[in-house]
Amino acid sequence: MVRIISDTSTLYSTTQAAEAGFAVSPLSVTIAGKTYREFDEISSEEFVAIIRQGHMPTSSQPAIGAVTELYESYPGEEVMNICMADGLSGTYNSAVSAARMCENSNRLTVINSRTLCGPHRYMVEKAVELAKGGASVKEIHAWLEKKIDSAKSFLVPADFDYLRRGGRLSPLVSYVGKAANLTPIMTQTEDGCRLTIAGIRRGFPHAVKFIAEQLKKHGIGEGWRVYISHAGTLANAELALKKLKAEMPGAIYEILPLSPAFITQGGPECVAIQYVEA
Repeated sequence: MVRIISDTSTLYSTTQAAEAGFAVSPLSVTIAGKTYREFDEISSEEFVAIIRQGHMPTSSQPAIGAVTELYESYPGEEVMNICMADGLSGTYNSAVSAARMCENSNRLTVINSRTLCGPHRYMVEKAVELAKGGASVKEIHAWLEKKIDSAKSFLVPADFDYLRRGGRLSPLVSYVGKAANLTPIMTQTEDGCRLTIAGIRRGFPHAVKFIAEQLKKHGIGEGWRVYISHAGTLANAELALKKLKAEMPGAIYEILPLSPAFITQGGPECVAIQYVEA
């Protein structure tokens, strides 16, 4: 059987992943002078609480040595590592470098999912299901390629400063946006490597309305999965769910907490709305 591994962009802790039949390399976050492996050593709720005390976080991809050790824990087996989007993190490059350091590296396949969080989670879950059913690396890869092309993400931040620090908004745009109570709606570029502005609306409800319009244009409904992930703002996630369900009742919806590493980029109270073909 093909062994599936990934990283905590899937929103699984190492324990939860093991129970689901795969393994993850945790990303790390540093805040208030301490470094934690996300989900294993700090929850999203605990992380947001520390941010609200006035601390600014940073994040880092899994160490190459840790990924190499994970590969080598399956000696002689075929291993597929389905990574979060290259460009949004160094996780994919670390996974590739780690594979090159292993003996018999031809048994290791590293996939750039070109997405993260909800769609990434679904791809890994399905890959595990396919692997348990006896699918080959080639067959799983072919299935993933179709789903990768169908995935799209939107991010609605509550704090411009996090996007500005990450270079995703200019200082002028962030200043004007904050002063005018505007809400930027970010989306991934076609290659999945960067975030870009998809639109600007006044307030969260109008931002969700804009995203709902984009989803309807893409024909999202039955046969699609929609993920609403949040950084300590369940009320906004539930508001988004209500509005999206009213417009597209046939889709399958799931609300999840965002990972601390993602919150480092999007900021507390941000909401991600993502979809992928089921």
